[in-house]
Amino acid sequence: MPFVIAADHPSLPGHFPGRPVVPGVVMLDRVLELIESRYPEAAGAPLRLPQVKFLQPLLPEQTASIELQALSGAAPLRWRFRIHLGESLLASGEVVAGSPS
Repeated sequence: MPFVIAADHPSLPGHFPGRPVVPGVVMLDRVLELIESRYPEAAGAPLRLPQVKFLQPLLPEQTASIELQALSGAAPLRWRFRIHLGESLLASGEVVAGSPS
């Protein structure tokens, strides 16, 4: 799923002045929105991010895309994600639905 963070996004002025970079939490929010839109059973459930790696920055107005893989047979529900800018990997990680045991 492609997404763009507009140059006027409220998180950008302080992150970083003069050369704004999209905060990681804003990219992760897009991942969670995608999960909740594709998997209704995840909507409203507590979602955890036990593993996340940020490898490269995303700049405002760049078009990034999310690759999402549901891990079949996983209990609790679990997904792997990758955020790309063209061929470059920006971030990757896992999302788990439910409270930790």
